[in-house]
Amino acid sequence: MTVALMWEARAADGRGDELLAWARRQELPVGPLRRETLRAAGDRVLVITWWDAAYDAELPELPEPDAELVARAVHRWRFESVE
Repeated sequence: MTVALMWEARAADGRGDELLAWARRQELPVGPLRRETLRAAGDRVLVITWWDAAYDAELPELPEPDAELVARAVHRWRFESVE
Protein backbone atom coordinates (compact mmCIF):
# COMPACT_ATOMS: atom_id res chain seq x y z
CA MET A 1 0.00 0.00 0.00
CA THR A 2 1.16 3.55 -0.66
CA VAL A 3 0.59 6.20 1.98
CA ALA A 4 1.05 9.92 1.39
CA LEU A 5 1.78 12.28 4.26
CA MET A 6 1.01 15.94 3.68
CA TRP A 7 2.57 18.70 5.78
CA GLU A 8 1.38 22.27 5.21
CA ALA A 9 2.39 25.50 6.94
CA ARG A 10 1.69 29.18 6.43
CA ALA A 11 4.61 31.52 6.97
CA ALA A 12 4.50 34.55 9.21
CA ASP A 13 4.21 37.82 7.25
CA GLY A 14 7.12 38.27 4.87
CA ARG A 15 8.81 34.98 5.83
CA GLY A 16 7.66 32.72 3.00
CA ASP A 17 11.12 32.27 1.52
CA GLU A 18 12.54 31.42 4.95
CA LEU A 19 9.84 28.83 5.60
CA LEU A 20 10.40 27.26 2.19
CA ALA A 21 14.16 27.06 2.81
CA TRP A 22 13.56 25.62 6.29
CA ALA A 23 11.25 22.89 4.92
CA ARG A 24 13.73 21.95 2.19
CA ARG A 25 16.53 21.54 4.76
CA GLN A 26 14.57 19.10 6.91
CA GLU A 27 15.92 15.58 6.62
CA LEU A 28 13.98 12.50 7.60
CA PRO A 29 15.72 9.56 9.32
CA VAL A 30 14.46 7.26 6.54
CA GLY A 31 13.90 8.29 2.96
CA PRO A 32 10.40 8.11 1.47
CA LEU A 33 9.62 6.67 -1.96
CA ARG A 34 9.13 10.22 -3.15
CA ARG A 35 9.14 13.71 -1.65
CA GLU A 36 7.82 16.90 -3.22
CA THR A 37 7.89 20.46 -1.89
CA LEU A 38 5.43 23.05 -3.21
CA ARG A 39 4.53 26.65 -2.47
CA ALA A 40 1.28 28.58 -2.86
CA ALA A 41 -0.14 32.07 -2.49
CA GLY A 42 -0.27 33.37 1.05
CA ASP A 43 3.28 32.15 1.77
CA ARG A 44 2.10 28.56 2.22
CA VAL A 45 4.49 25.62 1.93
CA LEU A 46 3.38 22.04 1.30
CA VAL A 47 5.55 18.93 1.60
CA ILE A 48 4.18 15.58 0.44
CA THR A 49 6.00 12.32 1.10
CA TRP A 50 5.00 8.91 -0.26
CA TRP A 51 5.72 5.69 1.61
CA ASP A 52 5.34 1.97 0.96
CA ALA A 53 3.61 1.30 4.27
CA ALA A 54 0.31 0.49 5.94
CA TYR A 55 -2.04 3.41 6.53
CA ASP A 56 -1.47 3.34 10.28
CA ALA A 57 2.30 2.74 10.13
CA GLU A 58 4.54 4.94 12.23
CA LEU A 59 6.34 7.14 9.72
CA PRO A 60 8.75 10.05 10.10
CA GLU A 61 7.24 13.48 9.55
CA LEU A 62 8.58 16.99 9.29
CA PRO A 63 8.62 18.77 12.65
CA GLU A 64 6.96 22.03 13.62
CA PRO A 65 9.05 25.06 12.63
CA ASP A 66 9.92 27.69 15.23
CA ALA A 67 6.78 29.59 16.21
CA GLU A 68 8.04 32.94 14.89
CA LEU A 69 8.44 31.47 11.39
CA VAL A 70 4.78 30.44 10.99
CA ALA A 71 1.42 32.20 11.20
CA ARG A 72 -0.36 29.15 12.65
CA ALA A 73 0.23 25.55 13.63
CA VAL A 74 1.23 23.11 10.89
CA HIS A 75 -1.58 21.11 9.27
CA ARG A 76 -1.00 17.41 8.63
CA TRP A 77 -2.99 14.87 6.64
CA ARG A 78 -2.53 11.19 5.79
CA PHE A 79 -3.94 9.56 2.66
CA GLU A 80 -3.77 6.09 1.16
CA SER A 81 -3.70 5.23 -2.53
CA VAL A 82 -6.77 3.58 -3.98
CA GLU A 83 -6.76 1.42 -7.07
